[in-house]
Amino acid sequence: MGWCFLFLLVCFSWSFFVPGTYPLQSSQTQVLMQLRKHLEYPKQLEVWNDHSIDFCSLSSFVQVNITCQDNFVTELRILGDKTAKVSEFHGFAIPKQTLSESFSMDSFVATLARLTSLRVLSLVSLGIWGPLPDKIHRLSSLEYLDLSSNFLFGSVPPKISTMVKLETLKLDNNFFNDTFPNWFDSLSNLTILSLRNNLLKGQFPSSILSITTLTDLIMSSNDLSGKLPHLSSLSSLHVLDLRVMVMVFLSNNSFLGEIPQQYGQLSQLQHLDLSFNVLRGKPPAAIFSLPNITYLNIASNMLSGSLPYHLRCGSKLEFIDISNNKLMGGLPSCLSTKSEKGIVKVDGNCLSFNTKHQHIESYCVEVPMKEQSKGKNAGILVSLIIGGFILMVLLAFGFFILWRLYCPRGISDQHLLHKAVQDSSAAGFSSELLTNASFVSEAVKLGITGLPVCRSYTFEELKEATKNFDNSAFMGEGSYGKLYKGKLENGALVAIRCMPLSKKYSIRNLKIRLDLLAKLRHPHLVCLLGHCVDVGGRDDCSMNKIFLISEYVPSGSFHMYLAENSYGKVLNWSERLAVLISVAKAVHFLHTGIIPGFFHNRLKTNNILLNEHGMAKLSDYGLSIISEGTDKCGAKGEGLRSWQMKNLEDDVCSFGFILLEALVGPSVYARRDVLLLNEMASINSADGQKQIVDPIVQATCSQESLSIVISIMNKCISLESYSRPSIEDVLWNLQYAAQIQATVNGDHRFDTASPQ
Repeated sequence: MGWCFLFLLVCFSWSFFVPGTYPLQSSQTQVLMQLRKHLEYPKQLEVWNDHSIDFCSLSSFVQVNITCQDNFVTELRILGDKTAKVSEFHGFAIPKQTLSESFSMDSFVATLARLTSLRVLSLVSLGIWGPLPDKIHRLSSLEYLDLSSNFLFGSVPPKISTMVKLETLKLDNNFFNDTFPNWFDSLSNLTILSLRNNLLKGQFPSSILSITTLTDLIMSSNDLSGKLPHLSSLSSLHVLDLRVMVMVFLSNNSFLGEIPQQYGQLSQLQHLDLSFNVLRGKPPAAIFSLPNITYLNIASNMLSGSLPYHLRCGSKLEFIDISNNKLMGGLPSCLSTKSEKGIVKVDGNCLSFNTKHQHIESYCVEVPMKEQSKGKNAGILVSLIIGGFILMVLLAFGFFILWRLYCPRGISDQHLLHKAVQDSSAAGFSSELLTNASFVSEAVKLGITGLPVCRSYTFEELKEATKNFDNSAFMGEGSYGKLYKGKLENGALVAIRCMPLSKKYSIRNLKIRLDLLAKLRHPHLVCLLGHCVDVGGRDDCSMNKIFLISEYVPSGSFHMYLAENSYGKVLNWSERLAVLISVAKAVHFLHTGIIPGFFHNRLKTNNILLNEHGMAKLSDYGLSIISEGTDKCGAKGEGLRSWQMKNLEDDVCSFGFILLEALVGPSVYARRDVLLLNEMASINSADGQKQIVDPIVQATCSQESLSIVISIMNKCISLESYSRPSIEDVLWNLQYAAQIQATVNGDHRFDTASPQ
């Protein structure tokens, strides 16, 4: 009896050590609660209503399944009920079908990426909408990814190619509408690739032919074109589905040519569907006798010729559809036999079998059609020659008009830029890039909305706006010159920056650079309203000067709101995060929103301005392309930062020092000496944070949110430039820190409302 009791005791004790029974880490629980909020509290997640829930012990259902290992979520499957599809999707929220307008795909994926141990992710029919962001690649441990039946559009993110552990990728029934990706060969472990029912276009991606592990390839209902590829290298292929549904706007964009003979060598193939294309020629007899084929559909093409009477059919073949082609002759004996046991569809051809449902033989004969087309082809050729001649004449006339219009100006802007090649390279831009810097991202167009067009001002207008540059209009002086406050004739308040005119650039070359600056429009950038280049003045402020006229931002700088003796309230942690996120978005735009990007922006808290609504705007950006010294470290007295201003990562490093000032406050940061750097070494400990972090931050932050910002700050100010993160990484971490802080602050905007 004692031995039995001892055995039961050991079994009971051992149960506590079984993998998966440990409660989740608090950060993982917090992420799941955030995901529920992002998904707008679907009924499938009603049980996720308390942080104290043991998510790993919840019963698995068809709709929801969570698997854990060692305190981390490794599998997450959620099946929603938003299955209704629309024929067209224009990228905006649809009531009762997608999530609301406030849903952010970017923030949603940023939250998902905190589940760093996730191996299986399936989010199907949840109404998720928007472009799938590149940061999905942060889920680097994923082996299975299924985002089917949602409202995702745009391109399939190229960075998915870095997810080398991925074995299954399913993006079916979405609205991806870019060209078909051609980087799948990077996914060397991929076995299932399914992108059916999207709007992807282009030719069959050749990279797929290098994935020898692929078993299922499903691309039906897209806009693929060109010839069918040879798939003999895909020796493991089981399922091949390349249908293109015939719709009016897709009828001329289907696969062409013949079915490659190599398809008859795919010995593992079980399911082959090439229906609804424009395939011609005689179907290879070998595809009927593949040893494992069970489903063969080549219907609704333009296949012709006759099938051999002694055609061999695979023993496992259960479904055959060759209907609606131009096949002639008799029906092979094996198809007659299969029709008794399985499904065989042959209608709509010119076969001598069941003629009631066949066309007459002349319908399937193509030779007369070719002969008749000779005369038509000759007519088309003549028309093309005449049309081409007329087009050349019109183009020549157009070029002549343009030449007459622009030639009197003398030397072109392109030549002017070539004249200043050395100058351009000093600022980091080639002449060609400066001239062609018109490739502005969609973000620019969004930023331009509602903002006035940048124009040229006269020096007289500026003198009137500043009362002849009176001392009462003077606002201060920085590394880029003096700053004045002005009032234009229409009553608008502006800030006027007075800079010395660089001797390196001609006037017209300088104006090209100013026009490039004018392209930089973003909600978190101070808007450049215009400029004035004056070379004829005699007073100190006008002789050989450039004036930049910007919008006036009235509520002071970020630096002022960090000071204990500021004229307004001191910003708490959440408010500081909001400002930092806004600035990070602006810097990310400067790096990626226009070609070429702007990397030397001399970031500091004094250049971050707050408007009357508390929204942050970055000023004095991009001025390195027109200033005298692009290699100088900044304003006098910034010795600690001088080492950071020497490479393309300057902005990330400078932003790291902005993070530092937001953490410790301006009074500590003002020291900027070796002692401060020594103290920073202890900031990762609780005691170190109490000594150095601003008391207001300590009183208003959560420990996890603070730790995230400290971690990314340390990476930003690293002495090794190669170890610094990208500005996108910085933005991502700040957004997540803000989400964590919002949860701790009790942000229950959705919790207080009953789920829809």
